[in-house]
Formats: sequence, structure tokens, C-alpha cells
Amino acid sequence: MSEPRSNAQHRRRRSRTALAVGVPLALTAAGTFTYGTDLGLLGGSGRQASAAAPAWATDTADGFASVNSLGQNGTYGGRGGKTVTVKTLADLEKYATAAEPYVIVVAGTITMNPVGKEIKVKSDKTIVGQGTAGHIVGGGFFLGQGVHNVIIRNLTIRDAYQGIWNDKDHDFDAIQMDGAHHVWIDHNDLRHMADGLIDVRKDSTNVTVSWNRLSDNNKTFGIGWTENVKTDITIHHNWIRETEQRNPSTDNAAHAHLYNNFLEDAPGTAIKSAYGNYSRGGTKMVLENSLFQGVNNPVIKDSGAAVVQRGNSFSGTSGRNESGGTAFDPKTYYPYSLDKAADLPSILKAGAGPRASIGTTSASTKAAAATTLTVAQDGSGQYRTVQAAVNAVPANNPARVVIAVKPGTYRELVKVPSNKPHVTIRGTGGSRKDTTIVYNNASGTPKPGGGTYGTGGSATVAVEADDFQARNLTISNDFDEKANQNVIKDQQAVALRTAADKVFLDGIIVSGDQDTLLLDTASKDRLGRVYVSNSYVIGNVDFIFGRATAVVDKSVITLKKRWDGSSAGYITAPSTAANRKGILIANSTVNGDVSAGSFYLGRPWHAGGDASLDPQTTVRNTNLSNAIRSTPWTNMGDFSWKDDRFAEYANYGAGAGQASSNRPHLSDAQAANQEVADWLAGWTPSAS
Repeated sequence: MSEPRSNAQHRRRRSRTALAVGVPLALTAAGTFTYGTDLGLLGGSGRQASAAAPAWATDTADGFASVNSLGQNGTYGGRGGKTVTVKTLADLEKYATAAEPYVIVVAGTITMNPVGKEIKVKSDKTIVGQGTAGHIVGGGFFLGQGVHNVIIRNLTIRDAYQGIWNDKDHDFDAIQMDGAHHVWIDHNDLRHMADGLIDVRKDSTNVTVSWNRLSDNNKTFGIGWTENVKTDITIHHNWIRETEQRNPSTDNAAHAHLYNNFLEDAPGTAIKSAYGNYSRGGTKMVLENSLFQGVNNPVIKDSGAAVVQRGNSFSGTSGRNESGGTAFDPKTYYPYSLDKAADLPSILKAGAGPRASIGTTSASTKAAAATTLTVAQDGSGQYRTVQAAVNAVPANNPARVVIAVKPGTYRELVKVPSNKPHVTIRGTGGSRKDTTIVYNNASGTPKPGGGTYGTGGSATVAVEADDFQARNLTISNDFDEKANQNVIKDQQAVALRTAADKVFLDGIIVSGDQDTLLLDTASKDRLGRVYVSNSYVIGNVDFIFGRATAVVDKSVITLKKRWDGSSAGYITAPSTAANRKGILIANSTVNGDVSAGSFYLGRPWHAGGDASLDPQTTVRNTNLSNAIRSTPWTNMGDFSWKDDRFAEYANYGAGAGQASSNRPHLSDAQAANQEVADWLAGWTPSAS
């Protein structure tokens, strides 16, 4: 952002509707405390928030579905959307075909009408069975061109069979995708369909198929049907039994990684396997630690295809078992670990298919204990800089990595990229002031090679990875505005920028002047939740700003004078997207050595003049010093704060004031729907 800010654009205003309803959480008011003493956890009685979605609704895919490509960083389905429970075909189709994200819980048997119906699923959906009760009978799901970010999980999809074994007339699949990407099919029971159980066709890519039971069918799993060599797919921990062909058949896949699958053709049954894994066309396949039991032609390949075999086991098999060519190293794309092939019958009979409670199974899917990397300037740690430790985190790491930073001042830029989730940066000193990461770029600072950094690019620490945590340290931007008044025009200088979901900032200091703390999202249409607790945020102009759904809870907001010694400023500048929640300050204290009546609580930032935005700040249950103006909200450029969402509730202290047209207060009913739990939407931050 720049100051002063003005926009020549005008907009047609929306009518204001009731405030969003969420899950209430009893809040406790913070006591008064000042910067300079360490801030501990603030006590108080309260009830835990009811989760808006079950814990498994936040699970994300592994394998190629986790890879950042085609504008989609991993596969997380309907995370962030509403959770709905369905028991009828009409409701299932309504939510699965909706434009917005949903977590759809199937809580019973739903029969397709007509038989063979395939619901056309839209992007950003999780469809999951409730325990083992979720059954789809006589049809399935279709994911068309461009559909992405879909999870189908814990369901039984069955019985579209029309009495003809090699059925050419009824294309009734359990799950079919034509040109989709970033799809995770996990822990399902797929059986007895008229055509394929799973068809991944027409350049569909970034697909992971894991922990499923595939059985009692002619054509199990087809991949390809295209001349292009584009599909990237991971197939692991599936129990494929009593199926004849396509187990799977993989045609023109750029990267096919198959591991820890159990293919079983039991003796004495009517179904006889024609072949197992088939690498066709230009496919490059890596086949690891899988078990083939009683299967005819367990591994076959075309002359132009590649199969690299490692660690597979064959029992009672006959016919072709082929390998050859060069493929790829899956670990350059994502981490994974292998179970022993001999252990697969017990592992998969117990763990594949729908589960009463979705969780991890076997050693290969258990979250590893957190890895700790140490940083020390004196060489006593593994790394001397924080960024070097971040660089050492493997891409798409599946488990928590803690970067423990010893006391000292680390003058460096730190970036946690989007493909390194689950990172914690933690100071190891006795106080959050003992460990400091600091730099002094501003928006107008020249970049090497030309141009300037811009506001977002000026950040000392930039976080683009989900599930990030920081604690017990200081993050600062010490750009000297006074010394650069005639040198650098744009003096916004960010200390910490987040552009991710589930960011937990606990027990830290974030210090700067203008634009200290930028709480953003990965894109305008992506949810980005941030929870700041037991922390200090220090600045003077728009120093808590951005489009994230952000909570500052049980913290101290410290107001600073400007570079010339004057007192004037704005605490928040939200740029919230419509229908999302913005900035919530709760149970906190606002203070600082500034003049009385000199600071606004906030103003609406319509970034780039975007009239579709609907900025929101709520300040509640917070101790306001006399620095806060009696009319605490103000316009920004041509945008009036009164057309957006700014309100207070139950604040106290010298800076609090009575409700008026220039100082709106929430009613008790409105406040019940604007609590911390409503902002976090089912996410319960916990230190790790």
C-alpha cells in the first residue's frame, strides 16, 4: 500500500445483509500490559469452539496430487468451505455441482437414478463417507475438463453392473475424470460396476489413488486415452483383487509411480486375471514394493514404454513379468516411504477401504515425529542462517519441521515457499526478544537487477506455506524512514508477510512502522486463516493489513509515533474479499506513547481500486487507550468505511466510546456470530 492512498474509481455499493453466522466461543478480556515485559498466556474461563468440520476435513493429499502445478498448490478439496451432511441424491448432486467449496459428508446409502448416473463434480470439493455408512449405488462421479482440487474419500461405490461382464454398451464408472487435475481418491471400496472402477483420461493429471479396495470387476483402472504424455499419477496402498484387466493399464503417462499395492487373484474363483500392471505407449513407470499373488502376466510393457521395478514380490504368478527403460526418481517430486511387500496383505486387509474413523494406517502413512533443524550464528547449530535451514526442508514435506533458532540477531531475508508446509520457526531463548530476524527493505528499495521490491516484496520474513508457525522470537523491519525521506519515495516496509492458510503466530513480536504485518492469502479466491496470540504488533500506519481471515487475540498492539515525531496513524487496513471474514482483534490491549485521539482503528483498503472487495475489521473485548479517536474509522481514497464492515463490541478503557452512527457497535446477537471460532472455521491452532 502507499500513503496517501486515493482511487479515482467509484463503485455501486452492495446492500448490507446480516453478519455471517458461525460457531460462538466464549472470550475472555485481556488484562492491561505494556511492551517491555514478556507476555504470557492470558487465562480465563471459556468453552471450546465446536468444530465446523471434522478433523479429517483438513487432510491433504500426498503423491502427485500434492505437487504445486497448474496453478493449484496441492489437493485439499473443500477445506475452508461449509460442511454439509447429505442422505439424498438431490442433496448430494446439489452440493457436489455447486460453484463454491464444500465438505460433503455422505451419511447413508444413496441410489443413483437413473442407473449409471455420474454426478458432475465441480472443483474444490471433498466428498467423504460418514464412517462406513456412505454408499453410492448404481452410479458414480464424473470430473470434467479443468475440474480440480477434489477429494473422494471413505465411500463405497458399487453395483452398476448390468449383467454383461465385458460390457461395451454401459460406460458406468465409479469415478471417471476427463481433463481434471489435482484429485485424491482415498480409502474407498469400489466394486461391481458396468465399466471401469476408476478411469483417469484425457490428460488428467496430479492424481493420487491410495488405500482403496478395488474388486469384483472386469476393467479396474484405466489411465490415458490420449496421444499426449502429460499425466502424473501416484497409486499406492491399494488392494486390487478379483479383477480381470487394467490393474491398472497406464497409457502415455509422463510419470506413473506405483508402490505398495497388493494385486490378488484368488484360486478357485470365476474371475481370472488377464494381466496386472501394464505400461503402455510413452509411459514412464516406477513400480516399487508391490505384491503380486496368483496374477497372470503381472507386469507387462510396450516396446516404447518404461518400467523400473524395485523391491516387488511375486507369488504364484505366471506369464510376462517385464521391466526396462529409464523412468524418474519420485522423491524429486514428493517424499514417501515404503512398507515391505511381504507385509502388504495384513496392512491392506486391515487398512484399505472405508474406515469408521479416517486416520493414518501403517508406518508409511504415520506422520513422522517432528524433525528439528538448529540455527546458530556461532556455528554451534546445523545452519548459520534461518534461510539455510528453510532451504534444507524437503519439498512437500509431510510432517512438521521445527527450525530452532538460538539467541542472536539474524540480519537476513527469510522466505518459506509454498511447497514447504508444516514449518515452525522457534526462538530458543528465554524471551521473545532474545532472537530477532530483521532486515530493512522498503517498497521503494531498488532491487538488484532493476525495479523495486514493492510492499509485499519488502517483507523480512515471507510465509507462503500452509500450516506455518512462529513463536518466541521477534520479526522486524528497521527501515529508517527519516534517513530516507529524500532517497526512497515508497516507504512501506513489511516485517512479516503471510500468504497461506492455518498460520499460527504465537508469543512473538512483529515490529515496524508503516505496513508492519501483511496478512494475505495465496490468491483472492483462496482462504487464508491466521491466528496471532500472546504477541506484540508494533507500528503506525496500516500496520495490520491484507485480505486474510485473521485473528489477533490476547495480544498487545503498540502504537508508534511517525518518523518526524508526530502522532497519527491507522491500525488496520483490511482488503477482505466479499463473503469472507477479515480482521478480528479480540481480548487484547491497544496502547503506546502517542498523543490522545491520534489513531484510527482502521480504514477500508480496496487494493487496486477493486470495488468487489468488502473490507472488515471487528474490534471486541479489547482495552483501548486514549490514543484512539472518538470516531475510530475513516475513509480510504474514494471508498467510505460506512459501505464496508467495521464495528466494535464490549471494548473498554479511555479510548472506548458509546455507539453512534460514526461508531457502530455490534448487538449481542451479532457479536455471538463474530467470535474467534467463527473466524477460524473449524481450525483449532495448537503449538507443534
